[in-house]
Amino acid sequence: MNRLQGLYSVAQVRAFDAHAIQAQGVPGYTLMRRAGEASLRALRTRWPLAMRIAVVAGGGNNGGDGYVVARFARAAGLEVALLAVMPVSQLRGDARRAADDFLASGGAAVPFEARALQDAEVIVDALLGTGLREPVRPELLAVIAAINAAHKPVLALDLPSGLDGDRGVALGDAVRADTTITFVARKCGLYLGEGPEYAGRVLCDDLGVAPGDGPESQPVLECLDERDIARALPRRPRAANKGDFGRVLIIAGGAGMAGAARLAGEACLRSGAGLVTVATAPENVTAIIAGRPELICLGVSGAADLAAPLAAATVVAVGPGLGQGDWSRAVLDAALAAGKPLVLDADALNLLAASGQRPPPHAVLTPHPGEAGRLLGLRAAEIQADRIGALRVLVERTGGIVVLKGAGTLIGAAGRTPALCTRGNPGMAAAGMGDVLTGMIAAILGQSRDPWLSARAAVLAHALAGDELARQEGGRGMLALDLAALVPRWVNGVA
Repeated sequence: MNRLQGLYSVAQVRAFDAHAIQAQGVPGYTLMRRAGEASLRALRTRWPLAMRIAVVAGGGNNGGDGYVVARFARAAGLEVALLAVMPVSQLRGDARRAADDFLASGGAAVPFEARALQDAEVIVDALLGTGLREPVRPELLAVIAAINAAHKPVLALDLPSGLDGDRGVALGDAVRADTTITFVARKCGLYLGEGPEYAGRVLCDDLGVAPGDGPESQPVLECLDERDIARALPRRPRAANKGDFGRVLIIAGGAGMAGAARLAGEACLRSGAGLVTVATAPENVTAIIAGRPELICLGVSGAADLAAPLAAATVVAVGPGLGQGDWSRAVLDAALAAGKPLVLDADALNLLAASGQRPPPHAVLTPHPGEAGRLLGLRAAEIQADRIGALRVLVERTGGIVVLKGAGTLIGAAGRTPALCTRGNPGMAAAGMGDVLTGMIAAILGQSRDPWLSARAAVLAHALAGDELARQEGGRGMLALDLAALVPRWVNGVA
């Protein structure tokens, strides 16, 4: 894996720093200088016409980075206001050295005042670094609020001040940056939870620090990319026939829920499944066939009606619009007992949560935060507060491949580095999008026979199709069926 695909914890990055200083003999102040140089390059690239900057410097090494940026910016001819939240006399270590060098170069550090931000064209956030774990103190919250209220472009150094670097949670409040330049390695918190909202565009400079090759240097998360789709869906041989690409059975759509079944079935077809059968409540059949005649649609009155289609299927997906009544329970139990590769979504997960039943090994589960909370006995807000932790427990308890949906969908499995999808957009928070994803995972599983690869490829292709739809339509009012129509471009790797 390319190192820049990896996302690391704050503790790991500190260990990389310490290794560079202690084992490789790189002085800490050298790393600080490199961070300042990289930050100024980023600033000049992002805002090439800006001539007046305000650097808000705190008391730790992040503040030291700010002093280095200020010194180099002055040397480059920029007008710099260094707004010190802590007096220089109270700084220690490399931060004090950086401040002394800035002052010796002719710069001036003045106490922070919010009104001083108004004269700047760009604000450099060097207030708080990666060490923050507790809620931001009130006096620093006021500084963060002033930066945000200035309505100026912000370049954050390493992390937006106030953001938890591991979980992506604002610890009281956080700076809303336009661009964040992070150092040594990409931190998980910039990509999880609220992190992208605060970080803006993320740049990374490794400062010449090598993380090492030991287990402790392995990333916490890896980012999906288009190669995941290519690995799961290689080029088809010319002599292929539909039987080579999976017979998918989708058990979905209780009474009055034809739409969920139709969406999952259509997405399955558009993702390349060879044959797709939808088993649904009998009253849904006419509507589904009228809308998508390529689907085989079976009205199912009870579990006995599933015997033949389950026997013929190579992959089974259960859950979209299923409901939670007796009919739903019966058809889910039949699917769980069939011994086929499974994709479990929506009400299938709610029924499992209610019964405490463990799914068969290697099933793919696709909970949103609410469903994940029900599986773990937690509130959705608790899932969102620690998505990596929730994913880990879900994998342990279910033994499956877990797709924890939401902004920054996570994919986990036992013995695997969890994967993060950095694509997708808020317009995808709409009815039916999860049904489309379920159909896509089932289709790709039918072709690749690998649940881990299938989940990765489907999540990414789904997000990329959503981003394409947002470019076309602007984000609001996106329809799941319109997204499904774009899926073939992405599963074929030609978009």
